[in-house]
Amino acid sequence: MNGASREALAAARERLDALTDNTSVDAGRLAEELAAVTALLDREVSLRRVLTDPAQAGEAKADLAARLLSGQVGGETVDLVSGMVRSRWSASRDLVDALEELADTADLTAAQRAGVLDDVEDELFRFGRIAASSPELRAALSDRAATATAKGELLRRLLGGRAHAVTERLIIRLVTRPRGRSLEGGLESLSKLAAARRDRMVAVVTSAVPLTDQQKRRLGAALARMYGREMHLNLDVDPTVLGGISVRIGDEVVDGTIATRLDEASRRLAG
Repeated sequence: MNGASREALAAARERLDALTDNTSVDAGRLAEELAAVTALLDREVSLRRVLTDPAQAGEAKADLAARLLSGQVGGETVDLVSGMVRSRWSASRDLVDALEELADTADLTAAQRAGVLDDVEDELFRFGRIAASSPELRAALSDRAATATAKGELLRRLLGGRAHAVTERLIIRLVTRPRGRSLEGGLESLSKLAAARRDRMVAVVTSAVPLTDQQKRRLGAALARMYGREMHLNLDVDPTVLGGISVRIGDEVVDGTIATRLDEASRRLAG
């Protein structure tokens, strides 16, 4: 997002935090309602443009949003959306992207309140690995000929009783309303949002065998010292790395696997 939209999103995040700090606000319901508004504005392009038109007064846009949404969603959602359309947005689509992020954040806040945020982070990561290793599942979830209802039912059968309700909602929303996002990109964004709930970073750690609890604690502490922030470890086991570990944090990769060292040695010999 460009300047104006970044400022508007920052203000919206603050308003959402203020709302969800109040334990009487149902964060899960707020997430569902924000997701519904996201779908509405994604579908109704002309309405989205009116609500982000810089030539229109902010109060007029807020009044329009309130009239449209009152009775359809709760008062907290109406107030939040009204505040967002008062702001200036660089592009009309940025408003929808921001609403989508707020919906996901509200769901993750619900998980945090319930004390299951760590579980949800792990379940999102594991689902991504399962999808990556199953071409049939990936094809079914990305099939443009399949309806959103059919994809949702497939995911409910796969996840029902095996994952937390928040995880299920987030994944179903991502798959049935991708809005141009890939499955991998969407899951990574969700993982970053989850980490941000505790002001921590995410490290994807790949090893040939599962790390012991002691190894995980030592690695987490070392990375936290290096980056100056608490670190959440997403652990992946891949026997092809042979030994050692690979750590990816954002775009930075520290690869200390034996397989990589052997490849480098082979290239040097070939050279």
